Amino acid sequence: MAEQVFPGRYTASPDRSDITVFLIGMRANRWWKLGAVWRTARRMTPMLHHLDAHPEAGMLGARSWFGRTTLLLSYWESPEHLQRFAADRDAPHLAAWRDFARTAQGSGDVGVWHETYQVPVADLEAIYADMPAFGLAGATRHVPISAGNNTARQRLGR
Repeated sequence: MAEQVFPGRYTASPDRSDITVFLIGMRANRWWKLGAVWRTARRMTPMLHHLDAHPEAGMLGARSWFGRTTLLLSYWESPEHLQRFAADRDAPHLAAWRDFARTAQGSGDVGVWHETYQVPVADLEAIYADMPAFGLAGATRHVPISAGNNTARQRLGR
């Protein structure tokens, strides 16, 4: 199903003072080791389904890209929400991480990575031209560009 494209220029308008940006992914270091790659890759879908079903966990939105190195870009209410999810015994992450550590870590077959950034909203600037509600705007509020937020400098509040 095609996503609705919004003609014109839009920006993101988060209704909070800061956003936690979380990047996570995996890399098929030895792509021919399909079993190890698949065992790791298939663990993300249940996590995303869990987070969709539990908005109180704090994930605001996410977008994935697949390739030899995969990437999931996600936006969270706070680092504490992200850390609670990662350590929650009733959520699918902890078991997946323990399984990776036990079966794949150190083999060199597949790598996993993540980066976390806490960003003050005052330091954010976003523009989306002729795009679906995407990225931060898809995770928070997607608003049209107007006279008060027409330039990057205005959107940064400077």
